[in-house]
Amino acid sequence: MIFFDELLEAQDFRAAVEDIGKDFRARFALPPIHQLGLVVPDVEKAADELEAKGLGPFFIVDGSVDIWKERGEDKSFAGKMGLAHYQGYEIELLEPGNGSDFYRQCLDSGRPVVQHMGFLVNDVDIWSSVLSQAGCPVWVKGDMGVWPVRTRFTYMDTVKESGLIMEFICWSILGMVFEPPSLLYRGLAHLEKRLGIRSISM
Repeated sequence: MIFFDELLEAQDFRAAVEDIGKDFRARFALPPIHQLGLVVPDVEKAADELEAKGLGPFFIVDGSVDIWKERGEDKSFAGKMGLAHYQGYEIELLEPGNGSDFYRQCLDSGRPVVQHMGFLVNDVDIWSSVLSQAGCPVWVKGDMGVWPVRTRFTYMDTVKESGLIMEFICWSILGMVFEPPSLLYRGLAHLEKRLGIRSISM
């Protein structure tokens, strides 16, 4: 397991992150690292602890994923996540959720575990196909959002080859691909706190 606190304690956080799965990423010429996905027992508690260390603030949201296809099987998944930026990376906090053990299997009782590394792409299917043809199949394929924004994603089974799961992410608004600005989550997080709520249900 890769523990997030060990990355934070590294002499150079960005260098430590860039070292994760670097040979695998170079082999497939993957895009720059966009996201670190951390599995935690409680998103709100983890967000509070990380904010006390200078990360965040975290925008927290909970709800159901519109499409969750795991190993080719359609499932209903619901959970809670927190989003923030730190040193150029998106930090995503994820609870185990309900309907799948995909996140739960990486859960540690007290430490945030880096479960996956995410990459922004224009077409998740094209990138998923590249890795699938190399023997790293799609683990989860999903789609979620609130009109007019959608997020499509695929988690690839790359643990054996790279040490963690690789995720391809595509954000779109009215069908047009875009990259969420880093200030977006900060603004939404401040709005939540101003309203006296810690999580928005979608």
